[in-house]
Amino acid sequence: MSEELYRQRLSRYVTAMRNGRPDRVPVRPLAAEITAKYAGFTCQEVTHDYHKAFEAVIRCCRDFDWDATVPNMVYVWTGLTQAVGLRYYGVPGVDLPADVGFQYREPCEANAFMKREEYDELIEDPTRFLYETWLPRVSGEVSAKGQPTSYRNNLAFVKGGMAMLDYFHAFGPQVERMKSECGTVSAICGMLKAPLDILADKLRGYVALAFDLMEIPGKVQRACQALMPHLGYLALTGADPQKQVPIPIWMHRGCVPFISTQHFETIYWSTLRPIVEALWAQGNQVLFYAEGKWDAHLERFAELPAGSIVFHIDRSDPAHSHRVLGRKFCLSGGVPNGLLAFGTPEEVKARCRNLIETLGADGGYILDASAIIQSDARIENLQAMTEAAREYGSCASLDAPPPAPQATVGLPDWVSAPKVRPGVCFPFEEKLKELPSILGDAGIVRCVWDDIEGLAYLYIWHVLLSF
Repeated sequence: MSEELYRQRLSRYVTAMRNGRPDRVPVRPLAAEITAKYAGFTCQEVTHDYHKAFEAVIRCCRDFDWDATVPNMVYVWTGLTQAVGLRYYGVPGVDLPADVGFQYREPCEANAFMKREEYDELIEDPTRFLYETWLPRVSGEVSAKGQPTSYRNNLAFVKGGMAMLDYFHAFGPQVERMKSECGTVSAICGMLKAPLDILADKLRGYVALAFDLMEIPGKVQRACQALMPHLGYLALTGADPQKQVPIPIWMHRGCVPFISTQHFETIYWSTLRPIVEALWAQGNQVLFYAEGKWDAHLERFAELPAGSIVFHIDRSDPAHSHRVLGRKFCLSGGVPNGLLAFGTPEEVKARCRNLIETLGADGGYILDASAIIQSDARIENLQAMTEAAREYGSCASLDAPPPAPQATVGLPDWVSAPKVRPGVCFPFEEKLKELPSILGDAGIVRCVWDDIEGLAYLYIWHVLLSF
């Protein structure tokens, strides 16, 4: 039964994402701490013990009629962040009450994790900069560049790397459980962020970046250009091999009122659009999880190839989003989180019905909350949102899922343009200078070297993007 249910839900979800008409509007809650509330766990339990987070999702998948959800939307496993020694998280049950979700602590301008004078270092070799300069600043365990190593420094690298492998490898069985036990689709696959968001979130901090945009915009632009190949590469390494579910991009500081229209055009969009287009050329959709209000930039998004994105509505106007983007792209979201927290089930259903009948009248709409659902939502309102799709979401005429584009061969030039190519920390060409003459097959030696390099590369970039 679950296998047939899974096929129905996957077809429904993919058809909607490709802007077609499924049998009914799919429901895809990006449910985070609300799963803990439903399963009877604290925020500390699901944040610090990912096994409980996985179990909470399974319980929700079993009991709610969701077409798709995320295997663990409480994505930051604080057991891993403590192993690495990351300073920028408030951990439930340690720094915060046990029933408060984890918090991100952004430093003041004076304590930014990247100094203004270090832009050139980042631009020259981003991966080396992350290991040598950034990681020691964000970690309370890792020794600073030029300082002696230590027992705790060495442990942090071993524990952090092993923890990441353990956590990431656990997602495969979790996705299979969702499919086989519940018939629920894993909603997303992979990770992407805009280069400017990386600078704002984890390197300069928003306040410092705001000054940089006004005083040294050329440096900011070159830094974003240097980050592009790595962010595009990382997105492709985590993409769905079947090219059915999208790569999510968590969009933070590119909307009004964080940056000007000029800086959006010249820096934010000019270094994000090529990545999105390159991913689509490989057959991968991107879920624009557009946190905040993006009405001022919808016309730019409309220039992307038809079907290449799914646009998620947080504070953007749903009707305006539909007028500008609905011709070309699937839309999702639009159910206010405040309504889920403080409204009644009847009010939630009325809002969902309005969204379904306007945004979903011709297909191409996915029902979801405006933002990630945390523990302030009421369970009965989450149930009402789910029921609304069944009551109001049936489509009179159906479409088969449109195919993804035929993937092109190879990657665009900018992916391989950097001095040190993406996927590598220490190039084999440099290592070869230290080796004796290779008497056997040098290709085997290089292949294995690059494979292991790839693990070290993914580690530091996922610390930056994911944790």
